[in-house]
Amino acid sequence: MSDRMTAPWGEYALARFPEDPRDRLRAWDASDAYLLSHLAESGTPSDGTVVVVGDRWGALTTALAGHRPTQITDSYLSREATRANLARNGAEADTVRLLTTQDPPPGRVDVLLVRVPKSLALLEDQLHRLAPAVHEGTVVVGTGMVKEIHTSTLRLFERILGPTRTSLARQKARLIFCTPDARVIEARGNDPWPYTYQLPDDVGVVAGRRVVNHAGVFCADRLDIGTRFFLRHLPGGRGGGRAVDLGCGNGVVGTAVALTDPDAEVVFVDESYQAVASAEATYRANADGEAEFRVGDGLEGFAPGSVDLVLNNPPFHSHQATTDATARRMFTGARRALLAGGELWVVGNRHLGYHITLRRVFGNSELVASDAKFVVLKAVKRGS
Repeated sequence: MSDRMTAPWGEYALARFPEDPRDRLRAWDASDAYLLSHLAESGTPSDGTVVVVGDRWGALTTALAGHRPTQITDSYLSREATRANLARNGAEADTVRLLTTQDPPPGRVDVLLVRVPKSLALLEDQLHRLAPAVHEGTVVVGTGMVKEIHTSTLRLFERILGPTRTSLARQKARLIFCTPDARVIEARGNDPWPYTYQLPDDVGVVAGRRVVNHAGVFCADRLDIGTRFFLRHLPGGRGGGRAVDLGCGNGVVGTAVALTDPDAEVVFVDESYQAVASAEATYRANADGEAEFRVGDGLEGFAPGSVDLVLNNPPFHSHQATTDATARRMFTGARRALLAGGELWVVGNRHLGYHITLRRVFGNSELVASDAKFVVLKAVKRGS
């Protein structure tokens, strides 16, 4: 569903990606509009290299396309939304440079616009990576909803780039103004990401193994309790076949499959570039043999009937919004990609009711394991 954002330079038709008529969530919010209004009032940007970090659905990048900005994002979906929104609004494809968080950043940044991410760790990593390109004349403005900007957010800007203050709130949005200081940038210290830790001794075949987490990956400093429960109840070795760790995060589940069944062909998939980089590093640290690592929109691009097993710990947030849309799409994609008799194994919070969604998509759902907080469910593809 597309809607329209009014900015000082015009009105823009915007949509999230992939477009879903059932999804009523907008592709922009008040913090995007506030930042664009501020830029128009201050006459920024006038020239130089403009970098937009963390633009969630391309609203900022699309509105600033005339300034030929560079967008940096961790999200494949955000990147594809930006492409679609640029085309929807008649921008030339080569007006914007699209980079991921795994790409080298520009060598010089004159205007740095930061949509504050949900993950403080990701913001820390992004500011560290961009700091060498920032100079004392760089205009640095962050934006976010009031509930997304905390004292810790401001301290990160201050510690890595320089003195920082905030604006008054407008429509529950706030701006961050940072004045780069060469002395602060020089003394900022090393980027602590990626972060490595050792798994506990009660998680089956991966017990005591090393996990690598790039900034922004869910629960990057420890094993989250849902995955911990899942690792205790994974299917046993199946003597080969193609297994997909869908929404792989740091890849510990797919790595466990590879260690349990060395003949399996394991594919790691996530829409986060940081996650797929983490999964590959975790796999390389613990397993031998080949595996495939894909950044993409779930199981799009997988041929029907090409997968034997899908393992999934689906997210139930899209940025600040709680929604089951992602899980629903993952389950539907899994059914299409699985061969007849293939299985989808899911872990989730009990209250999310995934068994109901699985029955709608697969026609069946079996409880494999449960505790007070989580369930592990299995659905089997019947027929073709």
